[in-house]
Amino acid sequence: MILDANQLAAIQQHVDETIRRGGRGLCDPSLRTIQDLLHTVAALKKEKRKWKRVAQNRGRVIAQIAAMVGSEEEET
Repeated sequence: MILDANQLAAIQQHVDETIRRGGRGLCDPSLRTIQDLLHTVAALKKEKRKWKRVAQNRGRVIAQIAAMVGSEEEET
């Protein structure tokens, strides 16, 4: 099953509240594991955004270099 951002946020909130209350609905190690997995998902999303920005900047730089090389070839 694929969860959207709202569903992930709701699960995160529920797990955090359960841990904070000290509830025993699930055993504590299971809650910690779910919490760790949700933190990992959030970290991966941040990494994905970071690498997307890096790729976009790289594309801009390559386009600028190509434009400079193209204008130098026209001058000669």
